[in-house]
Amino acid sequence: MQLTLFSDYSLRVLLYLTAHRERVVPLPEISRAYGVSQNHLIKVMQLLVAEGLIESVRGRNGGVRLSREPSEINVAAVVRATEPHLDLVECFNPETNRCPIEAACGLKGALLKARAAFLSELERYTLADFAPRAPALIQLWRVNLQESCA
Repeated sequence: MQLTLFSDYSLRVLLYLTAHRERVVPLPEISRAYGVSQNHLIKVMQLLVAEGLIESVRGRNGGVRLSREPSEINVAAVVRATEPHLDLVECFNPETNRCPIEAACGLKGALLKARAAFLSELERYTLADFAPRAPALIQLWRVNLQESCA
C-alpha cells in the first residue's frame, strides 16, 4: 500500500505545524524545510484549510497554523481526507473497473479487510502522539533550511 505524495505532504505540513505551535509559519519556510515546491504545498494547504485542520493568516507576517489542538487531529482522518478513494486495486472503483476476473478471484474481500486494518491502526494516533519528536524534527528541518539558503 502506498499513499500519494499529496497525503505525504499533508502529513508533513501538519507535523511541521505541530512542532511550531507557537507561531504562524510562512509557506516558503515549510517548502524549504522539506525541499518541496511551494506550488505543491499550496494545493495541500487549500485542502487542509477546507478540512478545518489549519488556518491561513494573511498579511505581512502571514502563513499557516494548526486550527485545532494536535490531540484533536487524527492521522486516519487526515489520510481519509487526502486519499478519498484509497482504491488499492482497480475493482474497488465500480465506475472504472474492467477486471475480467473480479467475480471469481476473491482478492477484493481480503484487500478491503487489509485497507480497513490499515486505517484502524492509524485511528490510534493523533498529531499529539508525534509532538514529543519535535526537537529531533526541528534539528533536521534546520539543516534543510540552512542548506536551501546557502
